[in-house]
Amino acid sequence: MSASRANPEETTGNPITADAVAAAVEEALIAFAAADSVAELKQARAEHAGESSPIARLNARMRAVPKAEKAETGKLMGQARGRIEGAYRGREEELAAAEAAARLVAETVDVTEAPTRRRPGTRHPLAQLQDEIADTFVGMGWEVAEGPELEHEWFNFDALGFDPDHPARAMQDTFFVEPADRHLLLRTHTSPVQIRSLLGRELPVYVVAPGRVYRTDELDATHTPVFHQIEGIAIDRGLTMAHLRGTLEHFARQMFGEEAAIRLRPNFFPFTEPSAEMDVWQPHAKGGARWVEWGGCGMVDPNVLLATGIDPDEYQGFAFGMGIERTLQFRHDLSDMRDMVEGDVRFNRQFGGLV
Repeated sequence: MSASRANPEETTGNPITADAVAAAVEEALIAFAAADSVAELKQARAEHAGESSPIARLNARMRAVPKAEKAETGKLMGQARGRIEGAYRGREEELAAAEAAARLVAETVDVTEAPTRRRPGTRHPLAQLQDEIADTFVGMGWEVAEGPELEHEWFNFDALGFDPDHPARAMQDTFFVEPADRHLLLRTHTSPVQIRSLLGRELPVYVVAPGRVYRTDELDATHTPVFHQIEGIAIDRGLTMAHLRGTLEHFARQMFGEEAAIRLRPNFFPFTEPSAEMDVWQPHAKGGARWVEWGGCGMVDPNVLLATGIDPDEYQGFAFGMGIERTLQFRHDLSDMRDMVEGDVRFNRQFGGLV
């Protein structure tokens, strides 16, 4: 080997210049100053002091620095990294203090203010729906009537054409109040309000009766011993099944949407003749459109009119009834009626409503 072959470290220039180091430091300081939050500052640190940052790339070139310049260049790099780290720490303290102050302002509590110990509540969805149904019929010109829940047997059964041996009169179906010879019971439907309306109002009569009713049913997914009904009765001259169907179709559309429809299937009820079961078509039902049984209806039996002193040759009428819980189930695809009575506020809140 001849002496003319020089050491590369002696012939190659220093790859780390003071200008390059100064530029990397300046970029980092500008980025740190521009950060508006601790999170942004950490991102800027990763970009300007992390493994892929300009200062890190410069530091990686130390192995190529000539031996004679390594000490001075190392000192230059150390000072640069120190400036970057110092600027980061200073800015971090500023931003952390600002964010802490902002949190204190946002979380300020007036200890002199009276505390709110109760969360605002809402009306029960059944109460909301009952009012909506009543508003629908008021808009059609009907009246809303109420009656006692502790009812006399005559109003609940006799005036409506129930035979003395009808199964509904049995103790296993109806809550009777002792002593039995007083003939008092918890009403099994809101039909007694219809009878009271016919006895207490001038004709014609167009009345809906919403309210709570009682039957000796076991509490399960589709039954409760206490539930709510909406029943209606219209008595006027010339009323027919066509008027009944038109009324119920309008009601169904108000409850289930403009695409809803009804169908009537022949049935028997003691207080209507002819009588029909009413199904409603739910086009948007969960699992696909389908028919579901909604309630009962029919033309008022002449014997009911006679029991209230109305001449059936001059006046005719129709009546209908359905459960409000059942209506709520259909509208919202609820599978278990027990959710309505167990008092879980999470169930009520999903329906919104007024405080």
